[in-house]
Amino acid sequence: MKLLLDTHSFLWSLFAPDKLSKRARSAILDPENEVLVSVVTFWEISLKYALGKIEIKGLSPEDLPAAAKEAFFEIIPLDPPEAAGFHTLPRLSHKDPFDRLIIWQAIQRGLLLISADRHFIEYQEYGLKLLW
Repeated sequence: MKLLLDTHSFLWSLFAPDKLSKRARSAILDPENEVLVSVVTFWEISLKYALGKIEIKGLSPEDLPAAAKEAFFEIIPLDPPEAAGFHTLPRLSHKDPFDRLIIWQAIQRGLLLISADRHFIEYQEYGLKLLW
C-alpha cells in the first residue's frame, strides 16, 4: 500500500510517534507499505518555521529531507499536471493551501493519506482515501 503523510503526520513520525494513532503508526511501520512525503510538506514546514509558527528540535527545515530518507520515506514532487489541475479541487471548509495540495496529490495518485485532520473527511466524496 502507498501511504502519503500529511505535514503533522510526517513531523510526528519523526519526533513524536506516540502522537500518531495506533493504526497510523502500524501502517507507517509496516515494511510492506511505501511511505511517501510530498515536497509540499517541506515547503509548508519551511514557511511556518520562518514565521515562527513551528519549532523543530535540533534540526532546521533543510535537514528534513535527509531525515525523511533516513526514515525510509520516499519524497515525491508536485508534478506539473497536479499543480495545473489543482483548481478543480472543490473549495470546502478547509482553506489551507498546503493541506489542499497534499489532499489533491493523494487523490490524483490514488494514495492513502495519513492525517488526523478531521476536515479532510469532506474530500472523501471526491476520491480521498484517509487513514487515522
